[in-house]
Amino acid sequence: MNQLYSLLFFVLLLHIPCCIHSSSTTYDLFQTWCVTHGKTYASEQEKLSRFKVFEENYAYITQHNNDLAANSSSSLYTLSLNAFADLTNQEFKASRLGLSAGGNDKLIRMKRGSSIVKGSSGVRKAEIPSSLDWRDKGAVTNVKDQGSCGACWSFSATGAMEGINQIVTGSLTSLSEQELVDCDRSYNLGCDGGLMDYAYQFVIDNKGIDTEDDYPYKSRETTCDKDKLNRHVVTIDGYVDVRENDEAQLLEAVAAQPVSVGICGSERDFQLYSKGIFSGPCSTYLDHAVLIVGYGSEDGVDYWILKNSWGKQWGMDGYMYMQRNNGNSQGICGINMMASYPTKTSPNPPPSPSPVPTKCSLLYSCSEGETCCCSWSLLGFCLTWKCCGLDSAVCCDDHKHCCPNDYPICDTNRNLCLKQTGNYTLVKELGNKRSSGNWNSLLRDWNM
Repeated sequence: MNQLYSLLFFVLLLHIPCCIHSSSTTYDLFQTWCVTHGKTYASEQEKLSRFKVFEENYAYITQHNNDLAANSSSSLYTLSLNAFADLTNQEFKASRLGLSAGGNDKLIRMKRGSSIVKGSSGVRKAEIPSSLDWRDKGAVTNVKDQGSCGACWSFSATGAMEGINQIVTGSLTSLSEQELVDCDRSYNLGCDGGLMDYAYQFVIDNKGIDTEDDYPYKSRETTCDKDKLNRHVVTIDGYVDVRENDEAQLLEAVAAQPVSVGICGSERDFQLYSKGIFSGPCSTYLDHAVLIVGYGSEDGVDYWILKNSWGKQWGMDGYMYMQRNNGNSQGICGINMMASYPTKTSPNPPPSPSPVPTKCSLLYSCSEGETCCCSWSLLGFCLTWKCCGLDSAVCCDDHKHCCPNDYPICDTNRNLCLKQTGNYTLVKELGNKRSSGNWNSLLRDWNM
C-alpha cells in the first residue's frame, strides 16, 4: 500500500508541471519575456499568477492582431507583449495613470476658455504645415518613465516647458518632475495625481524650476528639497488653455510648440499598444496626461504624435500615433477636451555660481555648506579630515561626530547634541538621514 501511495505521489509531482505548462510554447514565451523586461518575482506562486495574466493578455493580443490581419477589424494599430503584459487592466490602471480630472471643471481648469495669442502662442491656419515633428526640431527630451507613481501630469508639464524653453532659447534642458512631485502641493498631490495647469502656476510662482540632473526623479514622493527648489534654471511667463473640443485650435497650438493634453489612457488596448495609429475604442474619461509633440498623416488617416511617460518599452519607443480628425469633437480618448501649454518670452535667469568648496588643508576640502573636522592628528597637526554635512558645525572630541552650531555640546555617550540655556539643557534631534526621510540618530556621522 505504501508503495502505491508513493507511486501516486510521484505521478502527481510529474503532473503538476504539465498543468502549469499547459501551453509550453506560451510559457517559454513568458520566460523569454521575463528576461527581456528584467522581470523577477518574489515566489513561484506569484510567478505562476503573473503567467496566468500574461497568458490571458497574450490571447487578447493574438485575437486583436489576427482580426487586423484578416481585415475584420476597423483598428489601425497592433498590440504586443510590452512591459505591462503581466498586469491585469485593473492593476495597470492603479499604477500608471495620475491625471486628476474629475469633479468640477471650473475648479480644475484655472484659465478655461483662454484664447490663443496669435504669433508667439499659436500659428495662423494658413501657416500651419501639413505635418510637423518637434523631435526633429530638437525641442523634445528623451522618453522618461514615471514608474508606479501617478505623476503623469508632471511629465506632461515638464515636457511642454522643455519644448517652449528650447524654442525660445535654443537650449534643450531636461526639467525636474521630482520637484513638482515633492514641492507642488497647493493643488497637486504628487504620486496621487495632479494637473498641468497647476504645475505651470507653481513654476510661475516659484520663479522657475530646477533641472532633471540636479533634482532627479525617484518614482516616489520625497521631502521637498528647498535648496533645489530655489535653483531657478528655466522660467515660464504664463500658460494658455486651448478651448475645449476645438481640434482646429489645438492644431494651431501644436504647430507652435509641444502641448500638454489629458486623455483616457486606461483602456486595455492602450496598455498593450505597440504601433500604428491608435483609433480606440476608448472612453473620454480623462485619467492620464501626455504630450503632443507633432502630427502627420498616413494613408489618408491623420494622427497626433504623443510622447508618453511609461518608458521606451511601451509603444513605438515610448511614443504613440493617435488618430485625429475622426469626426468627434472630443477626439479619440478625449484628447481635444483638456489641452494647455506654457508661454515664454523672458530669458532664463543667469546660472547660479558654482558651489565653492570649504578648504580644510592644502590637499583636502569639503563641499559648500559642510564643515571640515579632523579625524586624526599628530603633534597638533591634522593628518586626516572628514566632512560634516552641517554648515559651521561643532566637531566632537570623538573625531567621529559633529553637532550644529546652535546645539554645540556633544554628548557622544548618549548620542545627543545639547545646548545650555540658563538652568535648562536642550536637546537637538539630528543625525543620519535615511532614504525614508526620518532622522534616526541624534549625532551626525561625518561619513554621510
